[in-house]
Amino acid sequence: MIFLGGIGSAQAAPPKTVLVLGDSLSAAHNIPVESGWVNLLDARLGKMVPKWTAINASISGETSLSGRNRLPGLLRKYRPSVLILELGANDGLRGLPLPALRENLATMIKVAQHAKVRVLLIGIELPVNYGPQYRDGLRAIYVDLARTLHTSLVPFLLDGIALDPALMQDDGLHPVASAEEKVLNNVWEPLRPLLD
Repeated sequence: MIFLGGIGSAQAAPPKTVLVLGDSLSAAHNIPVESGWVNLLDARLGKMVPKWTAINASISGETSLSGRNRLPGLLRKYRPSVLILELGANDGLRGLPLPALRENLATMIKVAQHAKVRVLLIGIELPVNYGPQYRDGLRAIYVDLARTLHTSLVPFLLDGIALDPALMQDDGLHPVASAEEKVLNNVWEPLRPLLD
C-alpha cells in the first residue's frame, strides 16, 4: 500500500506558478485581500487541469527599482513559469525619469527570460494632470518593451475601469472590490496563452 501510495504522489505534479510582481494595484489596496484580482486569479488557476497557482509578491508603493532589486530572489524562491510584471505607476506618480523606468523594466524582463520564465507586462496610465508628453512617454515604454523583448502585454490594467467613478475608490487611483473581477478579465486574455 505504501508503494502504491508513492506512485500516486509521484503522478500528482505540483502546480505550476504564476508570480505577480506589482504595486498597490495588485496588492488589494484598501479592499479585502480575498477580493483582489490576484486572489481571484489564484482561484481561477486552481480550477485548471493541470493546476496552476498564483503567488502575489506585490507591495503597495513598490517602484521599478525596488522590484528590480527583489526579483532575482523571488525567482529563486518560487521558480515560477510565468511572471506578471505590473510596475511603473509609482515611478510615474513621482515623476521619475522615464529612461530609468524603462531600464528597470527591461532588466526585470531579461532576468526572467534568462531564467526561462514567460513574461506578461502590464502597462499603466497616469492622470491627465501629468501632461501629454510624460503620459505618452510612459505609455510608449510598455508597448516598445513588449515589442522589442517579445513579451505579452496588457496595455492598461484598468482599461474600462479607471474612468468610471463607480468602479474606483475615492482616491481615483485604485479600483473598488467589485471592480477587481474586471481587472482580472483584462489580464486573463493575454495571460491564458502563456499557461499552455
